[in-house]
Amino acid sequence: MIEPFVYPTAQCIAGVDEVGRGPLVGAVVTAAVILDPARPIVGLADSKKLSEKRRLALYDEIIDKAQAWSLGRAEPAEIDSLNILHATMLAMQRAVAGLAITPDLVLIDGNRCPKLPMRSQAVVKGDSRVAEISAASILAKVTRDREMAELDLSFPAYGFAQHKGYPTAFHLEKLAQYGATQHHRRSFAPVRRALEAAPFAE
Repeated sequence: MIEPFVYPTAQCIAGVDEVGRGPLVGAVVTAAVILDPARPIVGLADSKKLSEKRRLALYDEIIDKAQAWSLGRAEPAEIDSLNILHATMLAMQRAVAGLAITPDLVLIDGNRCPKLPMRSQAVVKGDSRVAEISAASILAKVTRDREMAELDLSFPAYGFAQHKGYPTAFHLEKLAQYGATQHHRRSFAPVRRALEAAPFAE
């Protein structure tokens, strides 16, 4: 079990993680979570290492037990104009700004921190080391996976519900066959090539 992060000078800690930097389609989604020490959540882990069933159960428990949580996002147009790194930092800023409680310290998964009005620290592999970041990774992944399932209903030929927008062989094949949707990230090379070959898909 991942233990909540202990930082001697911080009373209130938020964990932040993102999902969706690699896909060719859809938003990058971030989450910020402040856990309640009085209501521990058993089984938190890196969202990618959990089964979908376990992720969904933990998602509901985090929503129920966390002191505060918030989602942030950057849309494909923002990713295209800013680049994926800067769009991810913006989405993280939005998640932290949306918290109902202002944390003393924000722990960010990875090796970079966005500019925030409070102290922040990057934690490499934080989603498997820090409970708050693990909780954020679960909220972000479940949220984005649901969005991909919804997008799949509008564009069933692309298989978004299965590959979640990542550049799998199937996705690249359909991208070449049908062209890009308005939800694809135009600045990503496979999408750019598809746009050069054909206009947006209907």
